[in-house]
Amino acid sequence: MVDHFRAPRAAPLFELLTTRFADWSRNTLRERLRRGCVDVDGAIVQRADQPVAAGAEIIVRGLGEAKAAVRRPAGPSLPVLHLDDDLLAIDKPEGLLSVSTDDEHRRTALAQARGQLPDGSDLWPVHRLDRETSGVLLFARSRTARDSVQAAWERTRKVYLAVTDGVPDPADGTIDVPLWEDQNLRVRTGVHPDSKPARTHYRTVRTAGGRALLEVELDTGRKHQIRVHLQARGWPVLGDDRYGAADERLFLHAARLELSHPRDGRVLVLAAPVPKSFARALTEGRR
Repeated sequence: MVDHFRAPRAAPLFELLTTRFADWSRNTLRERLRRGCVDVDGAIVQRADQPVAAGAEIIVRGLGEAKAAVRRPAGPSLPVLHLDDDLLAIDKPEGLLSVSTDDEHRRTALAQARGQLPDGSDLWPVHRLDRETSGVLLFARSRTARDSVQAAWERTRKVYLAVTDGVPDPADGTIDVPLWEDQNLRVRTGVHPDSKPARTHYRTVRTAGGRALLEVELDTGRKHQIRVHLQARGWPVLGDDRYGAADERLFLHAARLELSHPRDGRVLVLAAPVPKSFARALTEGRR
């Protein structure tokens, strides 16, 4: 069984599937997703809440006809946002390293993502997220694809969501302040022989209880850029125990990447759903 159809409207994937297959149980549809039986525009998608554009081609296969594109690693699998012959994008949970360090080699997003690919296929990191940051993390499936994406990285839109402890004034703006790293690996603002230009755009989406939800976009991608820029303005990212105060997590999420696909140049939009804890942090407000 293979079913092809076009998304009649923009909607989350599971909503489109339940409409198309109204006589199927929700558990059956979830199993199709989990087993890698659903493609959207040629890429395997496993997230039920993955946004789908109107007109996107959706293919649903039977369990015996699923692509051999997802091999389960030991431990929990990572949500796949996009998978094709050139790229893999995952929704990295907070608390997980992007790549290995001297102290940790096995429990990393890179190691777990490799374990989810067929035949032990290799991956090349395109960029990194801090351990404490969740959201879209992109890998290439060849050095050529990695080099192509990285060469155009300055033109890639990088959009984050942050909950801040404090409300920005003005509500929208740009922080254009250079950054440098001291000998203790702490990033600082201001002019210094080692400082590099850093520019952060922010827009206030919502405020509540002395906190704010910001949409943040980077022109540059310096280490800890968002965290340090917002802290310097007096609105640290909630839960930032390095530049602010600890909470249940660092409330910083890589929400969206928009880039040109390395094979054909088409615009690829990769989006990770907002963690539920963000809405709760705004609702609770400052204690």
